[in-house]
Amino acid sequence: MAASGKLRAPIRAMAARLRRGLRSAARRWAGGAAPQHKWVPTVGILCGCVILASCREGVLDPHGPVGLAERVILGDATAIMLAVVIPVIILTLAFAWWFRAGNRRATYRAEWEYAGRIELIIWAIPALVVLFLGGVAWIGSHDLDPRKPLDSATPPLEVEVVSLDWRWLFIYPHEHIATVNYLVVPTGVPIHFQLTSTSVMNSFFIPQIGSQIYTMPGMTTQLNLQADQPGIYDGLSAQFSGPGFSDMRFTVRAESGEGFASWVTQVRAGSGALSEATLAELVRPTRAGGELTYGSMAKDPFEAVAHGRTTTLWSPKEAL
Repeated sequence: MAASGKLRAPIRAMAARLRRGLRSAARRWAGGAAPQHKWVPTVGILCGCVILASCREGVLDPHGPVGLAERVILGDATAIMLAVVIPVIILTLAFAWWFRAGNRRATYRAEWEYAGRIELIIWAIPALVVLFLGGVAWIGSHDLDPRKPLDSATPPLEVEVVSLDWRWLFIYPHEHIATVNYLVVPTGVPIHFQLTSTSVMNSFFIPQIGSQIYTMPGMTTQLNLQADQPGIYDGLSAQFSGPGFSDMRFTVRAESGEGFASWVTQVRAGSGALSEATLAELVRPTRAGGELTYGSMAKDPFEAVAHGRTTTLWSPKEAL
C-alpha cells in the first residue's frame, strides 16, 4: 500500500500540471491570444511551393494551341464551380457561428418552413451553374473537335499511329519512315494523326500538347495537334489494355523545322526497313519495349491494320 501511495503522488502532480496548462491555454484563446508557432508560416509557404511546382508538367503546362485552349476551359469551369463552393463554405461557417448556443440574439423559429426568396436563390444558382458549364462544354467541344484541322498557313505533317501490345508504332507515310515508342515533330507545324489498333482499345494522350483520343481495332480515329515550343514531352496510354499497360509510354521530341528535316535525312540513311517480317515481330505482345527506328518501308502497313488484316499475334500461353 505504501508503494502504491508513492506512485500515485507523481501521477497526481502530472495531472495537476496538465490541468493548469489546459486552463492557461483556454484563457489565452478566450482573450484572443492564439499560441504563437513560428513554423506555421514556413510550412504554409513550403506547401504552396510544392503545389505550384506540381503545375510544371501535364495539362496545366501546355505547349500547343489545343492544350492552351483546354487549360482555358479547365480554368473557366473551376471558376464557375468555385463561385458556388466558396460562398457555401463561408455561409456554413457564418451560420454555425451565428446560431451558436451562446448567441442570445439568434432567433430560433421552430415553426418556420418556407420562404419564396430563399427557394428562388437555392434553385436559381445551380441552374445558372449548369447553364454556364454546359455553354463552356458545348463551345469548347465544337472548337476542339479532334477531326477539325488547326488554323495554320503551314500544311500539316501526316502521322499514322498504331497501338500495339504494349508499344506505339508511328508511321510517317510521306517520309516513308517509322518509329516505335518515340515521335519527332517540327514545332509550329500542325500534326494530323490517324490512329488505329492491332488489339484492344487504347487511349493516345500527350498531356502537354493536347487532347487524348481512343484507338480501336478495325477503325480509324483522327486527331490534330501542334507543338509550339521545342522540347521533350511525355506521351502515354490512358486506357487500361492488359498487363503491359503501365509500360505503354512514348516520348515526343519537338524540334525546329531544320532539326526535323535533318533527323529525317539521318533516319533514311542509317536505319533498318519496316518489312512484313518486322511488322510480324512488332505485333507480338512486348512489355517495356525500347525505341526503334525504320528508315524505309516497302509498303505502308497502316491500312492493313485499320481494316483488321493485321492483328496482335498471341501465343497460346499469352492468349490464356
